[in-house]
Amino acid sequence: MDRQSLVRRALLAAVLLTAPAVHANDLMDNADLAGGMAGLSTPTAQTLPLPDGQTVQLLQQGSDNLADVSQIGTHQLANILQQGSAQQAFILQQGDNLYATILQIGQGNTADITQVGSDNQASIAQIGNDNNASIEQLGSGLSSSVVQHGNGQNVEIIQY
Repeated sequence: MDRQSLVRRALLAAVLLTAPAVHANDLMDNADLAGGMAGLSTPTAQTLPLPDGQTVQLLQQGSDNLADVSQIGTHQLANILQQGSAQQAFILQQGDNLYATILQIGQGNTADITQVGSDNQASIAQIGNDNNASIEQLGSGLSSSVVQHGNGQNVEIIQY
């Protein structure tokens, strides 16, 4: 197990041990989620009814890139878009309606989404070069999506 995996697992364990239990008060069905990506070359914005609670959107363009998002409870949403160079991205959410997206375009790639409970959703799209991905959703509505185009590739999805 490499250092990056250890850090991610330690972060997940810390969140699970220190955060209060989260319960879904309003379960949403997948009918209120916007459709998938129209095309990878022109990603479309997805509108979700996630009014209260966390929201993160991030855009990085060149060089060594790296992003990290961590959210704990209520509706949540996170997007990361990286464009070129070394890249990496991580999203960890914990409970309620959740949603996450990562789109990377070229070079080092890597991504990771870990969600823990409630209505979930996820996505990763990587376009080229060393690729890698991972989605781990642990409970409730779940869903996933990974699209990789070329080069190194790799993927791992675990749902419970």
